[in-house]
Order: sequence, then structure tokens, then C-alpha cells
Amino acid sequence: MSKNAKIAAGGAAAGLLLFLWLPWWAALLVVLGVPAAAYLALDPAQRRRLRRVSRKELGR
Repeated sequence: MSKNAKIAAGGAAAGLLLFLWLPWWAALLVVLGVPAAAYLALDPAQRRRLRRVSRKELGR
């Protein structure tokens, strides 16, 4: 398995555990909050680069 596949599998497993352990609304808050917090932690230059790459790949 590649490194990204391992990360994705770990994230899916963690998500399933959260849905079983926490109420659905708390698990949803974690699932939506972690990527939002990670994006906000980037500095402006990194955000610009991320948006540029995302737009370029959407145009394919």
C-alpha cells in the first residue's frame, strides 16, 4: 500500500470509530472541523498555491 492509501484507510477507520463512539452531530463536527482547521492553519501563500493546484486539476 502506498503512503496515501494508508493515510486514507486510517482516516476511514477513525471516522467509523467516531461515528460509533460519539453522537452523530459531534462526529460530524470533527469530520468537518479538522479539514477546516488545517486549511486555516496554512499561511496565505500556501492557501494560494492550494487553490491554484485545485483549479488546475478541475480543468482537466
